[in-house]
Amino acid sequence: MNADQYLEALSAERRPAVRRLYQTITENLPEGFAEGMAYGMICWSVPHSLFPAGYHCDPRQPLPFLQLASQKSHIALYHMGLYAGGELLEWFQTAWKEHSARKLDMGKSCIRFKKPEEIPFELIGELCRRVTPAQWIEMYQTTLAESQSRKAGAKVVGK
Repeated sequence: MNADQYLEALSAERRPAVRRLYQTITENLPEGFAEGMAYGMICWSVPHSLFPAGYHCDPRQPLPFLQLASQKSHIALYHMGLYAGGELLEWFQTAWKEHSARKLDMGKSCIRFKKPEEIPFELIGELCRRVTPAQWIEMYQTTLAESQSRKAGAKVVGK
């Protein structure tokens, strides 16, 4: 399955919003990310040609960055740069209030849109423009190293 097939398979109710979100992403994502399908979602990742190490959980997979899915009760946008936290997450949470009257419905990386008519497309476009593949690789490596360091410290303490 590819992105077009995924979009065509959506319900008539969801298809326009998810298609517009898809177009917003593709028009605003910096050059270098590769589109594909992963985990039953449309996915944009850093290809092995730019980051040969791949995803630490499965190095055969490219480094994931952004995923788009129509879930049972919402449209989901997974942005791994937000999961890494820091300035990008702070900016997004502040900017959300300027673009939406709705409370931000978000997990660690998942932004949930329960009402398609309330998706702040302009904000999502700006979010996409804010991180290049090189910046994502740097964020990913820093976050991964910090996580591994914390785990190593916990093992020493807990022996």
